[in-house]
Amino acid sequence: MPGKEKTGVLNEDTLHATFWGLVVAVMLSAGIYFGSRRLRDFDPALVSYAGASVFCAFGLAYRYAMWLRRPPTRLYWFRGWQIFLRPSKLAGNLMMFVRLFFQSFVEQRFIDRRSHSRWAAHWLIAWGCILAAMVTFPLSFGWVRFESAPGSQDVYRAFAGGVPVFSFRLDSPIAPLIFNVLDVAAVMVLAGVFLAFRRRARDRGALAVQQFANDLLPLLLLFAVCITGLFLTASAHWFRGLHYGFLSQLHAVTVIFTLLYLPFGKFFHIFQRPAQLGVAFYKQAGQQGPPAVCHRCKKAFATAMHVEDLKSVQRQIGVEYELEGSGHYQDVCPSCRRQTLALAQDMAWRDTRRPGSTR
Repeated sequence: MPGKEKTGVLNEDTLHATFWGLVVAVMLSAGIYFGSRRLRDFDPALVSYAGASVFCAFGLAYRYAMWLRRPPTRLYWFRGWQIFLRPSKLAGNLMMFVRLFFQSFVEQRFIDRRSHSRWAAHWLIAWGCILAAMVTFPLSFGWVRFESAPGSQDVYRAFAGGVPVFSFRLDSPIAPLIFNVLDVAAVMVLAGVFLAFRRRARDRGALAVQQFANDLLPLLLLFAVCITGLFLTASAHWFRGLHYGFLSQLHAVTVIFTLLYLPFGKFFHIFQRPAQLGVAFYKQAGQQGPPAVCHRCKKAFATAMHVEDLKSVQRQIGVEYELEGSGHYQDVCPSCRRQTLALAQDMAWRDTRRPGSTR
């Protein structure tokens, strides 16, 4: 029965995604255990952060695996890797990857083409979060720790996996930056959040389509994490620890809730975006191959590889677009499709105008 077949497919997809979610969660747990030297460098006070991170890793892997189960996504994802790893093109592809990575992730200029303010907001939020993640996750997992040097309280040493990495004096210029790097990240994210709220409050296009759960809640979560973190710094440095215990718990709640939300909300696009780099390699490989020629007007309109992949995806999802006799609907260019549709509509309209028509 169709219903049973669909249920079986859903169960298979769920089991597949659950498997990969558990694999990633176990790998992260093992990384925490061994990276902290069998928990010797792990701070028990941060166990809630680590637990939320493990659940977040499971959710991200689960959703990513479900995303890759979709026939179009799966085909283009694997096709992108196949094209990228071609031995004859690997050197050039690596150079192209570095250039695309710099443009799309470091500069993020694809957003600047839409709006300068939108680019500034996105860039500040992205790099503020990256900077914070580079500090908080290694500290929460016990991979990195700081301690005073033996015999000197004025020198701090940094350890990674139990191995001394570098040391610095408390009166050195780098010390304030190291101790306040999370505050710098919080200020960057807050600036980006304010710019994003400003655009969403004034842009009529954004106002017309935005939704609270998808567009506003992520910004509110980032605001809550940053502002509570800055409150902790203010309490410690300016107010002699006033309400520090309450603020630390409040900050922990906001961070944990954000981590739990990460795999299921808008933040998931952070992990989808890198896969889009394969589109550039896909287009390049298609342009180097033969073009697809329209069966009707005999003009090239796309790449043959892209058209054949579309046919393959449609067969997987049960869409039959074969034409009578021979050929496929995807072998007809968009212009001819519109003309054919207009002619069909015109014939249908003429039929309704004929005497004795029952339409």
